[in-house]
Amino acid sequence: MANTYTLIASSTVGSGGAANIEFTSIPSTYTDLLVKVSVRMTSSFDLFWIRFNGLTTNLSGRSVQGDGSGVSSFTVEPYGRGQSNTTTSNTFSSTDFYVPNYAGSNYKSISTDSVSENNATQAYAALGAGLWSASSAITSIQIVPNGGDTFVQHSSAYLYGISNS
Repeated sequence: MANTYTLIASSTVGSGGAANIEFTSIPSTYTDLLVKVSVRMTSSFDLFWIRFNGLTTNLSGRSVQGDGSGVSSFTVEPYGRGQSNTTTSNTFSSTDFYVPNYAGSNYKSISTDSVSENNATQAYAALGAGLWSASSAITSIQIVPNGGDTFVQHSSAYLYGISNS
């Protein structure tokens, strides 16, 4: 079990919003990575994706989600749930992406835990497992809204390095 978490970097979206959130020059000195994301989107669509080293390929996964009235499961690359502009005002989602052995030469597994908030009948909770089929160490991470959407002001992301020593 990991016993030290070190904040590597953080990013908070300013006025005008942002097309993505990016962490670059990630050091290879930790065992695992944890990305904590809290976002709200400018449109009614609320998914966002994680990208490694600027690549959009070799990502696969499986997810299960509930929306307050039912449960679904589907094959999709690792994603997070953002708050859409149709949900309760001034609320933000919460997503964690956990990546063990990110600097190793093997494929990288990813686990996700994501929830949205809504003072109405529909809010989402999702769990996922994914794989980045690349042997490169992860040196940059990008959080990208789906379909050209934008993250609104005060959306944030935190990148932690996790060590076992």
